[in-house]
Amino acid sequence: MFKAKPHYTKLRTNLRLCINRLKLLEKKKSELALKARKDIADYIKQGKDDRARIRVEHIVREDYLVEAMEILELFCDLLLARFGLIEKMKELDPSLEEPIASIIWATPRLSSDIPEFNIVCLQFVAKYGKEYVEYCKSNQSGTVNEKLQQKLSIYAPPKPLIENYLVEIAKSYDVPFVPDPMAMDSEVEKYCLTVFVLN
Repeated sequence: MFKAKPHYTKLRTNLRLCINRLKLLEKKKSELALKARKDIADYIKQGKDDRARIRVEHIVREDYLVEAMEILELFCDLLLARFGLIEKMKELDPSLEEPIASIIWATPRLSSDIPEFNIVCLQFVAKYGKEYVEYCKSNQSGTVNEKLQQKLSIYAPPKPLIENYLVEIAKSYDVPFVPDPMAMDSEVEKYCLTVFVLN
C-alpha cells in the first residue's frame, strides 16, 4: 500500500486558516466572558453566591480555553515561519517537535470549533506517519506543551482561583463580597495562583 504524500500548500493554507479562526474565537470568547462578569456581579449583589461560583467556573474554563488558543496560534505562526524545515526535511526537526505534537494533541479537543486542525493533522499523518500522530495524541512523546495541557485539562478549576475571580469581579463592580475562608487557605491559594494564573 502506498503512503500518501503531504500536500504542503494545503498544510500552509490550513495553518493560516487556523490562525484566523483562533483569533476570531479568542475575541468572541473574551467578549462573552466580559459580559458574563456583569451577570456574576448581579448574582453576588442578590446574595446568590453559589450560582455566581458556578458561573465563575465557566468563565475560568473559557479563560483557560482562550489562553490555550493563544498558545496554539503561536505554534501555528511558528510552523509557518519554519515551513521550509517541514518541506525540506524528511525527519521531524527537533525545533518543531513541541508545536507539532501540541497541535496534534489539541486537535481532538478543539476540532469542533476549529475543523481546520483536522486537515492539518491529516497532513502531519502524511508527512510523519500515523504512528507518530497517535503517539502525540496520547502524549507518549512527552513533547506536548505543559501549559497547553493545563489549560485544556478536564479537571475543575481550584476553589481558591474561583474565589479570587469572585473577589476581583465584585471589586470591579463595587459589590460587597466575602470569600469563603475555607477556599482561601493561603497554601492552597499560593499553589493555585502559581500553577493556574501566573503561568
